[in-house]
Amino acid sequence: MHAKQFFGITVLDKNVKAVGKVEDIDIDTETGDVTSLIISLNKGLFSNDAIEVEFENIDTIGDYILLDTEIVKEEEVEEEDEEPEKVTVEVEEE
Repeated sequence: MHAKQFFGITVLDKNVKAVGKVEDIDIDTETGDVTSLIISLNKGLFSNDAIEVEFENIDTIGDYILLDTEIVKEEEVEEEDEEPEKVTVEVEEE
């Protein structure tokens, strides 16, 4: 696979949840090996948040890149921290 073929590939975490697309790659100039991928996160239209994923955290490369780790977005962490809303349900007896 050529380096330019990495750009734009959708990246999935270990739960097969789309986390973003490959934006850039980091290459060791001495060996020519890919050391990490820079992934732009799926956050919003004008968001430019990105993370760096080490090459050893990549499980499979093909039509998608599958990671062997889970990527948790900040907004998901905030939602999990919130207490669930309590709901009361009334049941009519017949």
